Amino acid sequence: MNEENIIYSCLEHAELALDDFVNNEEKAPQLEKIEEEKKCSYCEKAAEYKIEA
Repeated sequence: MNEENIIYSCLEHAELALDDFVNNEEKAPQLEKIEEEKKCSYCEKAAEYKIEA
């Protein structure tokens, strides 16, 4: 999976990220809790989740 199909999300934006993924990819996402240091795709907070197919 390429990086452009992955959404990183903080807790606050997790629901929005899931909705956006389903709307864009038209398939069920996998939500994975992450430990790596990534930024949320919607704000500057640290990401807690990775959403991908």
